Parts: sequence; structure tokens; C-alpha cells
Amino acid sequence: MAKKDHSSETPATAWLRQAGLAFGEHRYEYVEHGGAQRGASELGWDPFAVVKTLVMQDQDAKPLLVLMHGNRTVSTKNLARQIGAKSVQPCTPEAANRHSGYLVGGTSPFATRKTMPVYVESTIFDLPRILINGGRRGYLLELDPQQCLPALGAQSVECAQ
Repeated sequence: MAKKDHSSETPATAWLRQAGLAFGEHRYEYVEHGGAQRGASELGWDPFAVVKTLVMQDQDAKPLLVLMHGNRTVSTKNLARQIGAKSVQPCTPEAANRHSGYLVGGTSPFATRKTMPVYVESTIFDLPRILINGGRRGYLLELDPQQCLPALGAQSVECAQ
């Protein structure tokens, strides 16, 4: 059963509060390799509206974030072409943890340890509300994508498959 009680502050929630962005909190039972589909199912949301934060890197091992629908995957070839990179691939979990400051499965695009470019699947902007990780496994934030994603400096891309 989903818990909607207040959770302790994370760097992501502190960043959102400082930016003056409103958000709701949703907790769910985290399961290793359960992904966005698990959170969506437990909370009664369409997985298309649950946005996963993926830490990737280009051919020079420079990290970047990709925000993608929970039930879609990233075409790294299309992404690389759109951002002017030769190639893009997922980071190892260890590298993703190091770059973001969050554990894989709890990665938030807000208040990452390293400043990284953020790319967002364009159709996410069409949604009235999204759930996105709040900086802890099993903890999602409900936000208006038209407000929070521009605050990240997120660039729109079309790389869903």
C-alpha cells in the first residue's frame, strides 16, 4: 500500500523548496530491479507518467542525465545524434552513483553531486503531472513538468523507443 506521509528532506526536496516549486510526496515499497513500473503499479499511476532518471555518458565519458517515461527505453543512437555526440551509453551503477550522489534506483535529477546536462523526452512536457524520483529509493515526487523541468535547464529530445 502506498504511503503518503511526509518523508525526511533529501537534497532533491531541498532544491525544489529553494526553487519555490510545489511537489507532492509518494512512498512505495522499493524492490531491487523493480523500476518505474513497480512504483507506478503500487501507486496506481500510468507508467508513462512515472519518469525515470538515467545517468549516461558520451564517448568521452562525460556524464549526462536522461529523463524518460517509465515504460519506454532510450534509443542511445537517436539521443547521440540529437545532442551532437558520437555515442551515448549508460554509466555503470558505480559511476552513476558517483556522478549523481544518489544510489541507482533513487536517482533524482535535482541537486546532483555533479552538474550534468539534462535531456528530457519531449512528450513528458505534455503530461499534466509526473512522478519522478525524490532522491531515495521508494520515494517519488509529484510535480508539474512544465515548471520543474525548465528549472533544471532540461533540453527536449526525442529518443524514446
